[in-house]
Amino acid sequence: MLSVMSQVEIAVVSYTLSADYLATVGADFDVEAADDAILARLNEVVPAGVTVHRNGTVYANEDAADAARAIDWDDLLSRIDVDQILAEHGR
Repeated sequence: MLSVMSQVEIAVVSYTLSADYLATVGADFDVEAADDAILARLNEVVPAGVTVHRNGTVYANEDAADAARAIDWDDLLSRIDVDQILAEHGR
């Protein structure tokens, strides 16, 4: 029998690029693809058992919930090289 680990909602994180930021870089990008790349990188660096969904909602397995609550989201997001992601998703 397959055991399903229940998940709990932890937080909501705003990981998408803002229009203000995009205006400052002054180029045309595939914003949706860039946001998806940021989300993928974010999910690579969160602890095991923690997942950020596309709508920004963070879920964690019950055994990872305390670690997820302790995450400094601003710090994690600051480590993602947004300029590189934008370079990869220019039009």
